[in-house]
Order: sequence, then C-alpha cells, then structure tokens
Amino acid sequence: MEENQKEKLILERFRYSQDLVIDKPFNWQQMRRLLSYMKPYTRNLLPLSFMTVIMSMAVRLTIPVLIGVYTLDKAIIEKDMGLLVTLVFIISALYLLSYMANTLRIRWMNVLGQNVIYDLRKHLFTHVQSLSHRFFDQRSAGSILVRIMNDINSLQELFTSGVINLLTDFLLLIGILFILFSLNIKLTIAIMIILPIMFFISTNLRKKIRLSWQKVRIKQAKLNSHLNESIQGIRVTQAFTQEKENIQFFNGINNENFQSWKEAVQKNSAFGPFVEITNAVGTAILIWYGSSLVANGECTIGEFVSFAFYLGMFWEPISRLGQVYNQLLIGMASSERIFEFLDEKPIVAEAEHAITVDDLKGHIQFENVEFSYDGKRKALNGVSFSIQAGETVALVGHTGSGKTTIANLISRFYDATGGSIKIDGYPVRDLSINSLRSQISVVLQDTFIFSGTIMENIRFGNPDAADEEVIAAAKAVGAHDFIMQLSNGYETEVEERGNVLSVGERQLLSFARALLANPKILILDEATASIDTETEVNIQKALKELLKERTAIIIAHRLSTIREADQIMVLDHGNIMEKGNHDTLMEGKGIYCEFVKAQYRMLDVG
Repeated sequence: MEENQKEKLILERFRYSQDLVIDKPFNWQQMRRLLSYMKPYTRNLLPLSFMTVIMSMAVRLTIPVLIGVYTLDKAIIEKDMGLLVTLVFIISALYLLSYMANTLRIRWMNVLGQNVIYDLRKHLFTHVQSLSHRFFDQRSAGSILVRIMNDINSLQELFTSGVINLLTDFLLLIGILFILFSLNIKLTIAIMIILPIMFFISTNLRKKIRLSWQKVRIKQAKLNSHLNESIQGIRVTQAFTQEKENIQFFNGINNENFQSWKEAVQKNSAFGPFVEITNAVGTAILIWYGSSLVANGECTIGEFVSFAFYLGMFWEPISRLGQVYNQLLIGMASSERIFEFLDEKPIVAEAEHAITVDDLKGHIQFENVEFSYDGKRKALNGVSFSIQAGETVALVGHTGSGKTTIANLISRFYDATGGSIKIDGYPVRDLSINSLRSQISVVLQDTFIFSGTIMENIRFGNPDAADEEVIAAAKAVGAHDFIMQLSNGYETEVEERGNVLSVGERQLLSFARALLANPKILILDEATASIDTETEVNIQKALKELLKERTAIIIAHRLSTIREADQIMVLDHGNIMEKGNHDTLMEGKGIYCEFVKAQYRMLDVG
C-alpha cells in the first residue's frame, strides 16, 4: 500500500471515530444535581466557608467608606487628628480581620471541595462496579477511566472555589450597587448605562464558550481511550510493525485535542479583556462626569474617592462571575458524562425480593433457553439440559457455538432473553446476585492477575483465607513449585496483568484462586488451554479429588480434559447437537467422534 493511501485510511478511521457536539441550553436541573453532593457538608464546612466569605465581604464594603467619606471629608478636612488615628487603627484591624478570614476560607473551601470530589468519585466507581457485562462490552476501558478520573478532576475548581465565589460575588455586587446609589444616584446611573451592552455581548460569548468546553471533553475522551488501547495492545502493534500507523493515528487525535483546547481557551480568554474595556469606559465616565459633579458641589471629594474604590471593586466580581460561569460550563460538560454513567441501570438487576441461598447444591436446569448479545443473532436457540449436583459436564463445540454463553448465563453475567434457568429449583433471576456469584468460581483462558503479591492474587476470591489455605490451594493445582522459585515466593510482587509470569503460570494462579473460594459450581472456560502437558497431568490428578461434591462445567477442546466428564454436550450455532458421556458419543460415531479423531490426527502429525 502506498504511503498516501495509508494516510488516507488513517484519516478516515479518525474522522469516523468522532462524537457530535450537541448544542443544548445550560441544564440548571443537572447542575443542582451536581451541587447536591455538597449537602452532607451543609452543617459544617459549607456554613463555615460562607461565614468567612461574608466576613471578608463586609470588610471590603466598609473600608472604602471609611477612607473616602470619613478619613478625607471628616478627619483630614476638619483636621481631627484623634478621629484620623482612630480610623487608621480601625482600617488596619479590618485588613487584619480580612486576612484571617481569607486564610480560613481558602483552607475550609479546599477541604470542602476535596471531600465532594472524593464522594463523587467513590459514588461513580461503586456504581460502575454494579453495572452488567453488557455495559463494559459497549465501552472501552479508556472511556470509563476518563469519566472516573479526568471528568471528576475537572470539577475540582468548581467545588473548591466556584460555588462559594458565585454566591459571594452576587451578594458583593448587590452591596456595591446599594452603596453606589447611596453615595450619588446621578453618577451611578451614568456609569451603569454600559451594563446592558456588556450583558448582550457576554451572553453570546458564554454560548460559544459552553460549546467549546463540551468539544474539549469529547476530544479528551478519545485521546485517553486511544492511549489506554495502545498501551494494552503494544505487543500486537509491534508484532505487526504498525508503530508508524499507530503514531499517525495518535497524532491526529492529539492534534484535535490540542485544537479544541486552543479554541476553548481563546474564547474563554476573550471575556477578561472585555470586562477590562468595560471597566475602562466606566472609569472614563467617572472621571469626566464625577469631576463636574465635584466642581458643582453635588459630590464631595471623599464621596468621589469612595466611588472610585467601589467602581474598581464592581468590575472585579463581574470578571470573576465570568470565570465562575466558565467553571460551571466545564462542570456542565463533565457532569453530563458523569451522570450518563450514574443513570445507567444494570441490565442484570437484583430482584425486588431476592432470595439469599448460602448453601447451593449445584443442580442446574436450562429449559428452552434463548439468548442474543445484540438482539439480532441468537447465541442460544431453545437449549434445554439438566446438570445434577456434583456432576462434571464438558461443553464442546466450535468457536461461537454457545459454550461461553452458557457459562455466562449460569453466573448471571447476562439474563436469558427466553426460557428459564434454575439452580436447585430457584430461577436465577430470583436469587440474590451476591449469594449466587459467591458460590460460583470462573477460570477463564485469558486470566487476569492484579498488581500485588502472589499471595494476594490467590486470596482474591476468599479474602479471609489463612496463608496455609492459600498454599494448600496452590499445591493442589501444581502452582506451589514455580511460586517457590520466584524471588520472594508467595510475597513476590507481580506487575499489572502479571506480565512477569508466563501464560501457563498465570492460569495456574487463577485456578488456585478459584479453588480457594471453595465454590459449589466451578466453571473452567478453556482454563487449561495454555498449560503444558506435564502441568496438565498434575492438574487432572488434582481435579479428580477437588471436583468431588462440586458441580463443574468444563469448556475445553483438549480430549484429556473432557473425556472423564460425567456428561459431554456438543454445541453448534447455539444448539445442542449431541449429549452423553465419552464412550456413548464415540459409539454414536457423530460429531464428537469426528472431533476426537481430528485431535488424534493432529497429534500424529505433531
């Protein structure tokens, strides 16, 4: 493929991966929902922060009057030195009080903001943990990570300062306007003429800023999602020498993210200079018209000076209100994405009056069960079978035949779209999800090893297990020997996904983890696919003892893993084609018999 054709395909891939920016009005109801996370602190941190803000605001509103009206017009003009000394002392004390109030305000507001961020992130993570597998099937790990980390982090400034500042600046503006009108009505009206113009222009600016920040969130999600995908798939990328193409694709996303930030910052930065220009116009009106009022005796010098102080203070909260509104816009964009997840309901939901059964026997019944992952193509077509408690059943069939789907439905990772599934006579929909899954252990082919020690990984399914029990489980599956050869034995730290271990070693650990959980139902989904023949022999010996009085569903292709099963079911395109034990199916000379013969031919060729 020529270079320009490759670049065209990369650009096409990038172009079709874009989300749409939706132009919709500011959602105050959603913002109220976001601010409801401050409710637990309305009796301590929130009123304390607000009290310090009110104290600081009162000081700021008082000082200009003391300087202008009292110091200039009374103490200095009337040459009252006693009053002057008193005023200097009072003004100094007020500045000291303001300093103390601001110090406490910053401290308490930061604690408040961090607590709210902590609560919100905890709520979101807890909720995501409860969602069904279908939710994770439809979203990348990177996009989920963005919601829990980046989107919540973007709310930090809103909660640490934005909310309090919004209320404070609004009250400050009202206070300043009241004092300005009290000082001189004519001068106040003259300066306020420019406010309607300012309001009209700022309204248009805010709409553009809101859309820009929404676009930033979308581009950032794409960037993080691709980063996560690239890091996890680096071995595949290098194996197929696609580093250059991957870099080009990343550069495209990175450039879009950069341009969206650049656009948002440019529009955001336009508000500050606009306020400064308005301030300059207001100051010009004050000097021109105020001077004439002083000359005509309609305004004293002290009132003029106080007016100048308050006018400078007037534009400051307006500028901050613009910044707070931008924080609200960022919060709006992030909260939309956060609440999208929080509003997601588990498809596999707990029954209203769920039954808790702590001692399942393991009798499984499928009665005319149907299932589809996408609502179109059926993964199971009216499947019916019965597995007795303590029985070992092997599921055999080509990829996509429905073997893993059966295992998923037993664990209730998905709900059947038709028919009925029962365990010990209880419909699985009526059982408590926690009590059901706590008695089922699943070992997958692509096992997951968490960051931590070997001991912690095996103990994951049974946190209360003693060290001796962990070691016993490892010995039972033949993992003890290789663990003891590691640098620190069971206390050896393994990296994320256990990449320092071989595939077979990781599977042995997951096998020990499942057995330590002491389940009533054990599901092995291609669990021995990556284990060498010698290790598999040891596992087969352990299984004969460990599977006693335990229902087991084994999904495997290896003949040695399934021939000892009490029952073997052969599936094809969601249908059970054959059912019986190894000897019966071999005598039938059907699909299973051909499957076994094919394996023997492969071994002979090998």
